[in-house]
Amino acid sequence: MANLVLGEIQVDRIVEMILPFETPSNFFPDSSQEQIDLCKPWLEPLALCPETGKLILVVQSYLVRTRHHTILIDTCVGCDKTIPYYLDWNKRTDRSWLSRLAEHQVSPEDVDYVFCTHLHCDHAGWNTQLLNGQWVPTFPNAKYIMSREDFEQAEELDDSGYNENVLPVVEAGQVVIVGSDYVMDDNFWFESTPGHTSGHIAVGMASNGEEAVMSGDLIHSPIQCAYPEWNAVSDANPPLAALTRRKFLIDNCDRNRLVMTAHFPEPSLGRIVRADDAFRFVPGD
Repeated sequence: MANLVLGEIQVDRIVEMILPFETPSNFFPDSSQEQIDLCKPWLEPLALCPETGKLILVVQSYLVRTRHHTILIDTCVGCDKTIPYYLDWNKRTDRSWLSRLAEHQVSPEDVDYVFCTHLHCDHAGWNTQLLNGQWVPTFPNAKYIMSREDFEQAEELDDSGYNENVLPVVEAGQVVIVGSDYVMDDNFWFESTPGHTSGHIAVGMASNGEEAVMSGDLIHSPIQCAYPEWNAVSDANPPLAALTRRKFLIDNCDRNRLVMTAHFPEPSLGRIVRADDAFRFVPGD
């Protein structure tokens, strides 16, 4: 059974890992322990691990299928990648993400498009895989759609993430660089959500009058619904990220649009509702 049916669009979560990641105080420098404690009753145990005190984050992709296209939104961490600053992700050998994709009767050759919300290592890792000592695109028939500003930022950094996850796809001629207002068709489009990275995008989708959006990393945890001003340590432009986050929460609350999150605990899908002068995330489709 699909995780979500949106009109004629079928959406499935392809989970790579679920793990206690970091304490809220370390991940959100603007937070206070008093604020964190107030949220514990509704965060624990799904979004906050009672034993470790760490936020529980999911690393996952969204497999999206229509009658015409098979699409992946983001591609997790992948294997053999150089990520020395987070050892749980560094040089992984667990290829079960590919097995989970196969459980949905999808092979890498079947994927038509890879939508990249941004190019951080936990969102672009399975863009490529290491075969015979060389990085090659994991999805040989896919077009990889990337926002121009995010691509140029990654290209300028020229680090292991770019060289392992992006450059091989460029060299294979499979990257399509687009503006942050890209529209593929009536079913799929990009929405500019800068701050986490300068070219970060969310992916909007619609079918038969039903709408959803995949938020990427503009929001990492349900606790940021209560405190939209909290920025993650990985946000490149914290003031802009906070403005983008609040606007996203307001817009999607007002529209009652289904939100598909990158890192929220399972089921990771839900709706934004108002709670006093902030918001709450209500899981469910």
